[in-house]
Amino acid sequence: MSDGEETKTTATGTVEEVLPNSLFRVRVSGSANASPEDLAEGSAIDKEGGKDLVLAYLAGKMRLHRIRVLVGDQVDMVLDPYGGRARIVRRLT
Repeated sequence: MSDGEETKTTATGTVEEVLPNSLFRVRVSGSANASPEDLAEGSAIDKEGGKDLVLAYLAGKMRLHRIRVLVGDQVDMVLDPYGGRARIVRRLT
């Protein structure tokens, strides 16, 4: 790893709820760069009754090109390394 380069934890999920100010509550279904144990330990994921939920916001390019995200859409996300949120980078369906 070179200086300034960090590994990004990506995950796939389904949009459960649309909130104001381009925020979304997303149910995490899988991750590309982390094991489920790593996701469970991180504070970015909220366990509500055994369901993995994360608060996510739209990436800048998605806002720029006005890509709409609706309830039920499958999305790719980059999880914040410090916990708390995720950034939606791609809409899959």
